[in-house]
Amino acid sequence: MFDGNNRTLQRVAAKIQRVLVVDPNPATARLLADQLRQLGNVQIYPAVTAEKGYAMARTVDPQLIFVEHASAGIDGLMLTRKIRRSELVCREAPVIMCTAEATAEAIFGARDAGVHEFMRKPFTIGDLERRLEAVTLKPRDWIEGVGYVGPDRRRFNSAEYKGPRKRKADAAGTIAARLSQALRIVRSAAGALDSDPMQARRALAAQAVELRKVGEAVKEPRLVAAAEALDDCMKSEAPGAEARVALLARIDSLMGFMAADDDGGRGAA
Repeated sequence: MFDGNNRTLQRVAAKIQRVLVVDPNPATARLLADQLRQLGNVQIYPAVTAEKGYAMARTVDPQLIFVEHASAGIDGLMLTRKIRRSELVCREAPVIMCTAEATAEAIFGARDAGVHEFMRKPFTIGDLERRLEAVTLKPRDWIEGVGYVGPDRRRFNSAEYKGPRKRKADAAGTIAARLSQALRIVRSAAGALDSDPMQARRALAAQAVELRKVGEAVKEPRLVAAAEALDDCMKSEAPGAEARVALLARIDSLMGFMAADDDGGRGAA
């Protein structure tokens, strides 16, 4: 495994000691246990239904999750979304989705559900190695939005899909792109304060931190101040109506930093 590179092996092993496998076929868990043996004392926790998988995720706090795309008793997309939007400690754990049919629809569906990697069955040891390296050694930014929660979709990989990329121009790492994305998430969260209050507030809190970092990077004190005001507002214990008025005021002040030509494109949010 990993071309005999012991250092790489050790780095990967340190991050995946507890692995949850949600698959109706127990043989999948046995196969993964056998292939992961070189990583040392990896504990495999099998679950044959999505319901049992979610309960086990709450109990064992897995560092890596394998989930079947769609099979008897399992809707991998729904389970992934449920974990991502939960209060579980493992909600940000890497998810590798497995399926016998790697269609473009399945791959992009997995990406939009918050999956890190996609792997076709039957998979080889080489397929597994590439996915393990990707999820442990190549960290991806976490997107805390409203419509989407999960790893940055602009870096979603699949060795199975050879078609065109959805976005040919990917400037995700630029300050301008980070600012635009964070402000779009803030605007989306503001619109979801009534329909999805828990996730809306979680998204606002995350973007307050991101916008402060962006403001500090570009040395824009007004943006830093506006982001800090939003952060303070999210931590406030003021009465409901009063807190809502203050929160909307903080959001409005941030919207002034949105570029006039920002069309609110889908991006990674």
